[in-house]
Amino acid sequence: MASIKPLGDRVVVKPEPAEEKTASGLFIPDTAKEKPQRGTVLAVGPGKVENGNKIDMTVSEGDTVLYGKYSGTEITMDGDDVLIMRESDILGIVNG
Repeated sequence: MASIKPLGDRVVVKPEPAEEKTASGLFIPDTAKEKPQRGTVLAVGPGKVENGNKIDMTVSEGDTVLYGKYSGTEITMDGDDVLIMRESDILGIVNG
């Protein structure tokens, strides 16, 4: 996979695949699948400067995060769909 270095307070996230079937075993057609809201951080920018102070990033590569349903910009890199979003679009880090 080609590498990308996000700028400022942006992160690159690989979304988890959408659910293929329901808890009861019914298969979900592509048109009814919900957009994933969970993914893995692939790359992190250096942080942002606000009022002359550098603010470091809270997330790091490899973290599993939750983000808003319509957050980020979707791009394709070497056939893989990834999202580039601001750190503020991330709602939280999933532990375990």
